[in-house]
Amino acid sequence: AKVTSASRSMPVDTRNLVLYLGARLAGTVGIQVQSVAIAWEVYARTGEPLDLAWVGLAQFLPLALLSLWAGNLADRLDRRLILTVCRVTYALGSLALAWFALHPEHGLWPIFSVLVLLGATRAFAAPAGWALLPWLVGQDRLPRAIAMSSTTFQLATIGGPMLGGLLVAAGGPAVAYGTAAGLEAIAALLVVLLRFTAPERKAPEEKGLALLFSGVRYVWRAKILLGAISLDLFAVLLGGAVALMPIYARDILEVGATGFGWLRAAPAAGAIAVALVLAYRPIGRHAGRWMFAGVAVFGLSTILFGLSESFPLSLVALALLGAADMVSVVIRQSLVQIWTPDEMRGRVGSVSMIFIGASNELGEFE
Repeated sequence: AKVTSASRSMPVDTRNLVLYLGARLAGTVGIQVQSVAIAWEVYARTGEPLDLAWVGLAQFLPLALLSLWAGNLADRLDRRLILTVCRVTYALGSLALAWFALHPEHGLWPIFSVLVLLGATRAFAAPAGWALLPWLVGQDRLPRAIAMSSTTFQLATIGGPMLGGLLVAAGGPAVAYGTAAGLEAIAALLVVLLRFTAPERKAPEEKGLALLFSGVRYVWRAKILLGAISLDLFAVLLGGAVALMPIYARDILEVGATGFGWLRAAPAAGAIAVALVLAYRPIGRHAGRWMFAGVAVFGLSTILFGLSESFPLSLVALALLGAADMVSVVIRQSLVQIWTPDEMRGRVGSVSMIFIGASNELGEFE
């Protein structure tokens, strides 16, 4: 691996992992701030729950249409370059949202247009970022690096919604969007600073449509991957409550934009507690039982949140939800990363993103 003079005091894989986690932290906080501002602004403008459904659908459709193409690119091109371009696009999208927030006379259609662009960007960013991590650390360090990456993600999803809620309450959505743009620019810079030598990848034997759907075929044949990926789809598609939180914050719990930020952060607070434990004490036995137990607790916690009319009880329910989800997330991500050869990681990652997008964004629409 290439080592610059400024980083000779630090092992290159450690340096790259720090940069990768920093980019993941900044980029995810930016997306979370942006997401909170979008949901709050759309519902504040119209008061129509169905408009929140369109927010999810506008992001899911381009993700579903482009993910397989994006996965093929991640297996053929420089994953670092793809991720950098995507982070810059996220930043530009946030700046566009800030401008439209300052000019509400244009209505909601420009916001949904930007959401389509961001959904398309996510289709390319997710498999590239997911497949990049194994290049930065050795195979023996990969499970722990995945746990650290998940912990970083959950830190961002704690701080991001809280920061987004505070920014919306203090300065309005435009301030939140501007902050998100700055964070995405920082993430792009950190990705550019990564230094490594990419391993040689086998040229795919398939061509045309056969190559496009090769990731789907691989997941279908590897039943352990199919089970791990599809489990999240059915759990979150029917149980995701994130899209309803502006309604709960304003109309049921009556806690305002700041309380909305706390509600969005609560699942991540529970998740990070579990992720920290798993980073130092990974699950070594009975992983399947732990995974199914996590999904069951996720469902029960969602029911508790749905029945609650108390803000503290709602926070507890969401924290339990996040903690349970993290158990299955770490197990599923570790299975998928370890079970997939490097030359297939982008394509398998794109299939995984379709399932995740279906469960999250399509679940929000549902």
